[in-house]
Amino acid sequence: MDLPALPFTITDWTKVPASEHSGETGTAIWRTLMMGDVRIRQVEYTPGYLADHWCDRGHILYVLEGELETELRDGRRFILGPGMSYQVSNFGDAAHRSSTKTGAKLFIVD
Repeated sequence: MDLPALPFTITDWTKVPASEHSGETGTAIWRTLMMGDVRIRQVEYTPGYLADHWCDRGHILYVLEGELETELRDGRRFILGPGMSYQVSNFGDAAHRSSTKTGAKLFIVD
């Protein structure tokens, strides 16, 4: 990940416009900041959310609130709670998708 040259920046995430993205079930609410090719998001999944696709994109994901289940296409599953993160590359065979029974709030850089 290459961060572009930019001045020191503070983000008030409560002022970043939200966009809704439907999952197979539930909704993901994204607040997105672009810095060159780097996407920085605060994402909130509603209770019962299940992603509608397998994602091959690399991420650094940090759980702020709630509980997130991440499933890899090979069948492995991981439960993450507040204070936990995962890191996955654009390369390899780690296609993944997210779900949550209770809802979750995340910070994601990709």
